[in-house]
Amino acid sequence: MSEKKEPGVWEGFKAFLMRGNVIDLAVAVVIGAAFTNIVNSVVKGVINPLVGAFGTKDLDHYSSCLKAPCDVAKDGTVNSGIPIMWGSVLSAVLSFLITAAVVYFLMVLPMAKYLARQAAQKAAKEGTQEILEVTELEVLKEIRDAVVAQRGSGGNSPGSGTGSGS
Repeated sequence: MSEKKEPGVWEGFKAFLMRGNVIDLAVAVVIGAAFTNIVNSVVKGVINPLVGAFGTKDLDHYSSCLKAPCDVAKDGTVNSGIPIMWGSVLSAVLSFLITAAVVYFLMVLPMAKYLARQAAQKAAKEGTQEILEVTELEVLKEIRDAVVAQRGSGGNSPGSGTGSGS
């Protein structure tokens, strides 16, 4: 009786780590973390000052008071009231939109165009190969038909050169 031995925990863990998706995901997380710093700098250095031209210099200072009187200390602690800090939400939304736009326009769109170009080249190459194969097949069929016709006539056709002469 042969029992199938189940893979151990370490073998399963090793197989999990060796899959390509895990490595790709790790690289994406590291790049994403580094990219987040760039986006945050753009929001704080460019977007916030532009918005600050119409109000405060920092979006985090935009808020509404749900229950008055609202008193928020400089360090962000709430002393009284219930403030709704919608400016920080707006800042986060802007960061997300900027990140999404940069990822799409600088990474996704060029990669999609590249992959489409590669697929078109591959399809054209396969189409050419298919035409060559069909052409070779047609030539071979013509040769076969000529051989069959030659054998079928027994070689005594007037044009074959083996017939009786007068």
